[in-house]
Amino acid sequence: MYQIVKKKVLNPTVVELHIKAPLVANKAEPGQFIILRTDEDGERIPLTVAGVCKEEGTVKIIYQIVGATTRKLAEKNEGDFLQDFVGPLGVPTHLEGLKKVCIVGGGVGCAIAMPIAQRLHEMGAEVVGIIGFRSRDLLICEEEFKACCDRLTVMTDDGSYGRHGNVTLPLKEMLEGGEAFDMIITIGPLIMMKFVVATAKPFGVPVTVSMNPVMIDGTGMCGGCRLTLNVDGKKVTRFACVDGPDFNGYEVDFDEAMSRGRMYTEFERHAYEATCNLYKKEVK
Repeated sequence: MYQIVKKKVLNPTVVELHIKAPLVANKAEPGQFIILRTDEDGERIPLTVAGVCKEEGTVKIIYQIVGATTRKLAEKNEGDFLQDFVGPLGVPTHLEGLKKVCIVGGGVGCAIAMPIAQRLHEMGAEVVGIIGFRSRDLLICEEEFKACCDRLTVMTDDGSYGRHGNVTLPLKEMLEGGEAFDMIITIGPLIMMKFVVATAKPFGVPVTVSMNPVMIDGTGMCGGCRLTLNVDGKKVTRFACVDGPDFNGYEVDFDEAMSRGRMYTEFERHAYEATCNLYKKEVK
């Protein structure tokens, strides 16, 4: 069992938890993830490591309440326990040799991008950050990004904070202005990452994307997280859990990934509603 030692609500739909898991904390690197179960009958869900404290043996996860399990997780409090907390899984983000990097995060994806930006800063790289949200009330991790970015631009879709517009706007301005990056690392909704890749393509800047499709076992055996890549004109299958979660953005078939991601929308909606109704009955 794994104890929740700290809980913080970042906005109406995003929660931060610190889990006591010394073995995971000692090994986890930026870009890797864990798989957890809230209880003995719970489903397995992947969540990216948002930070670790090796001295305290804790792992930080930041997640959005979107389905039944994240709803159950949100009901947990400090002192409560999780059934399983397995990791670190996946391949760490490759950062060696990078001198100037643009980190582009969207929504809760900013929590995944944050430890990468922090590690790059520790390595002495120049870090330019662009983070985007639908509105000001959904803003997260701004202060953390300010601390590790040489420059930071905050975007909101409705203009309620920072600049008005999406994350590709300042990225395009920088690239058109002649700014050069060794790498663009983007993490967020699939549609956002697709357009970040499209924005960077005319300038030939390498783009790394972090993929988080449906996962079950996290070891490559179930095949649920398979992705189609276009490599040298040939379609190849890769698994996000063992080959990723990072991939060359120019190779990812985003349209297929988005289509597969919608397959379970209706099922997840019913599961979420059932979970909410269960908690309402318990409260009564």
